[in-house]
Amino acid sequence: MITNPAEIASQKALKEMYAAIKQKKCFRLEAGAGAGKTYSLIKALKYLLANNTATFEKNGQQIACITYTNVAKDEIKDRTDNHPLIFTDTIHAFAWSILKGFQPTLRHLIPTLSENWQNRINDAGGVNTQKVIYDLGYPKADDTSIELHHDDIIKLMSILLAYPKFLALVKSKYPVIFIDEYQDTNKELAKSIVENLIEKSTGILIGLFGDHWQKIYGSNVCGLIKNDHIIEIGKNANFRSDKIIVDCLNRMRPELPQEPVDPATKGEVLVFHSNNWTGNRRIDNHWQGDLPETDAHKYLEKTKESLLRRGWSFEPVNTKILMLTNNVLASEQQYRNLVNCFSDTDDYLKKNDHYLKYFFEIVEPMCNYYEQKLYGLMFTSANSKSPLLYCQKDKTTWNNDFKELLELRKTGTVKEILNLLARTSHPSVSSKVDSAEKRYCKISSELKQNADISEKDQNFFSKIERLHKVSYSEVINLARYVDDKTPFSTKHGVKGAEFENVLIIFGRGWNNYNWNQMLEWMKDGYSPAKQETYERNRNLFYVTCSRARKRMALLFTQDLSKNALQQVAYLFGQKNIIGEPN
Repeated sequence: MITNPAEIASQKALKEMYAAIKQKKCFRLEAGAGAGKTYSLIKALKYLLANNTATFEKNGQQIACITYTNVAKDEIKDRTDNHPLIFTDTIHAFAWSILKGFQPTLRHLIPTLSENWQNRINDAGGVNTQKVIYDLGYPKADDTSIELHHDDIIKLMSILLAYPKFLALVKSKYPVIFIDEYQDTNKELAKSIVENLIEKSTGILIGLFGDHWQKIYGSNVCGLIKNDHIIEIGKNANFRSDKIIVDCLNRMRPELPQEPVDPATKGEVLVFHSNNWTGNRRIDNHWQGDLPETDAHKYLEKTKESLLRRGWSFEPVNTKILMLTNNVLASEQQYRNLVNCFSDTDDYLKKNDHYLKYFFEIVEPMCNYYEQKLYGLMFTSANSKSPLLYCQKDKTTWNNDFKELLELRKTGTVKEILNLLARTSHPSVSSKVDSAEKRYCKISSELKQNADISEKDQNFFSKIERLHKVSYSEVINLARYVDDKTPFSTKHGVKGAEFENVLIIFGRGWNNYNWNQMLEWMKDGYSPAKQETYERNRNLFYVTCSRARKRMALLFTQDLSKNALQQVAYLFGQKNIIGEPN
């Protein structure tokens, strides 16, 4: 007999979901943080296989399971043993698997997608019999082929779902379509799915799995999908957090109350704030109401000290410190000058920049292994080539070069490190970094001769010049963060994740987020015109507050009004408000 409250709630949701599937009714399973959304999705897939395998095999059909990340795709494939009757892939791969068969229609539609596409087609001599391709995601057109961008796939899928012939093909191949993390669906595509697959009663079973309160990635995604033709199923379970944290989430979101696994668990929730700080708070742009940077850092350190005395550990494996902006993280972890060289955070967070990719994947791993005397791993790490060591002299040379590199890493600039590596080739400079350095030198020479250079070359030169001057110690610090070897993270690193302990810093730093305002609106209401702003703040607040399993602490470096503090007391309990860290 099941006595676990979370499991009882989970079983109730599963029964409702199975009933909807049996009746071939489209449904939306709303699973809050920690509810086990993926578990329910897997159970739905297995239920369909248990009852419909023979039919699917006879008709040559599959269940389509659409995801929005490769990580999610791989997890679902793994948990369904790569079953041949389940087509699991990203939305782009799913859409293209059908779109690619409609070449004449695609050629007709592509020029209508945008002015840029019209210009590309004109430059290519117009539309004739080119083959439409989706491969690398870079838009391009010539007299033999038209290559689509990732966004084009979504636009074309949205349009073609209204075409009867296209819709018939979708139904013949995929009588069931499940969408994982449905709230992250493109708005245009979501609208088309509802209008053409759900409202028209096509016979295709659409199952939506997700949580619209966890929509935190941009304004062009749909969030909540609600329709009279969709059965709503709430999963009122939380398998992640101790009861005290679940209670906070329930006060935050009473319309989807969750049951904890064990009502007897203790856990811990603590709230620190800076309202008693005396001094001039920041007034610049999106920092209004926050502490000056040095004082904000002191508050964080005092809060960590207070938590350490309460038994917390700040080892990365146990605890995450969640911050809103990459700039604040850069200051805390001492790599601000480095990230200021890049306009796109993906350049360093996803290692899209060739210099950082080389440092992060070759230089730093090899240095770390050398320090640990793991020489075999050093030579085979990150696809680096094993050296040819013919004699003791070769070993001595490698040893001396790495000792010099380790010392220079502490005090040298990025340029000084590159100069050393260019001289020793231990390790060799990557071909892409080498090409970039040659381009930089060429532009530098042209500038000295007062030659005219393009704006593109000027921007490239300025970026590399700034990068050269940065202390290499910042590269080391950033590499540790990107490799998840620090307790810090941002919103993009925590969605779907969980940690034993979580410390969340609520300050300013971005116009999109104002926690004092959000808390006031949560307590007193907001105007309809502010709904999008409110939900953007509320969703991130909810996501960060739902990561902890055992202990959660909040630090507000932003000044809080009386009403905002009252809302904090309601959500987290007056007895849990510590105030000033000591």
